[in-house]
Amino acid sequence: MKKYFLLIALCLSMVGCSQFSAPELPIDNVPVANAMEIEKGKEPLKPSTVKAYKIEKPVVTKAKLVAIGDILLHQPVYSDAKTDDGTYDFTNMFEKVKPMIESADIAVANQETMIGGTELGLSSYPLFNSPYEIGDALKYAGIDIVTIANNHTLDKGEKAILNAIEYWDHIGMPYTGAFKSPEDRNTIRTVTKNDITFSFLSYSYGTNGLPVPEGKPYLINLIDLPLIEQDVKAAKAVSDVVVVSMHWGNEYEKTPNDTQIKLANELSQMGVDIIIGHHPHVLQPVDWIERPDGTRTFVMYSLGNFLSSQEGLERMTGGIGGVEITKVVNSEETVILLDHPSFVPTYGYYKNKRDFEVIPMHLLTDSYLPGHQLHYENTQKHMNAYTNELTFIEK
Repeated sequence: MKKYFLLIALCLSMVGCSQFSAPELPIDNVPVANAMEIEKGKEPLKPSTVKAYKIEKPVVTKAKLVAIGDILLHQPVYSDAKTDDGTYDFTNMFEKVKPMIESADIAVANQETMIGGTELGLSSYPLFNSPYEIGDALKYAGIDIVTIANNHTLDKGEKAILNAIEYWDHIGMPYTGAFKSPEDRNTIRTVTKNDITFSFLSYSYGTNGLPVPEGKPYLINLIDLPLIEQDVKAAKAVSDVVVVSMHWGNEYEKTPNDTQIKLANELSQMGVDIIIGHHPHVLQPVDWIERPDGTRTFVMYSLGNFLSSQEGLERMTGGIGGVEITKVVNSEETVILLDHPSFVPTYGYYKNKRDFEVIPMHLLTDSYLPGHQLHYENTQKHMNAYTNELTFIEK
């Protein structure tokens, strides 16, 4: 009997020295080996297994998102793309930027002009209608999703929008900002890369005065904060990162106006992670918006023209804006971090309204643009005006 109590005391003292709390060691169920059984050569009873608590390492994944500016197809651009058989081929215009677009995990483009196709009659400013084949070229260049809410969405009416959507569907290119039905509009577009799910929304300040067909508001998303807040909430429920494209600002202004800045802050407070700006047709700087919880929103206020026939150095300058997203998953929470913003300044070259191509600015020579190095340096300073974090990619 004395041995029995000694053994009980010994077990209790061992529990007290253990790193586990008492409830984690089910001592009531641990059998005590009888001394007489050991002495008789019998195998002692094995104690029950104590639950092991494994400390899980966080799972970290990364993805890079890039975005390009306006694809604005004036008549000289699509005429230059016309082939001998009457079709259109824009692919050579993107050859020099294709490697930089393809190297990202996700790439976004603003298709400024509706691709209603030749059946509706191709047209240029002020009422655009573009060939389907620009969609093929964007996919060839590495674009993963297009935004189509802008001031030219209604240029050729509902038919052009429906034609465009049918073609985007045909080539497997997700689109957002203009839709074929209420159900289509309420379907949040998502793209998943490296276990990170991105959602995409797109809105425009207006339609150049063209009325939205009655009863069909789904044909274009207009900037309306309650509507955007509703969409962002739905997007956050199905994704890790919310990306919103905004067609906003004043044309040819090199800095964001008060309305852009106010809207950007309101979107950030809703939980938007990345804002992509279009419409000014010139570059505006990138910036960060800090939130009270320590997270932040990356804003590209305007990415300028990527492909167009507009004239003037500033209107021929665009770029590929980028940011890296890190997702950290542990047993308690998922954390999204944005960092390493980048930019590739580009030049929309053409000569005599022919031979259009988009060229990374660091690859320019004087034959393309005399004094290109000074313009490249000035563009870098301009884009980095609000932050010193921007890295300029040259490979």
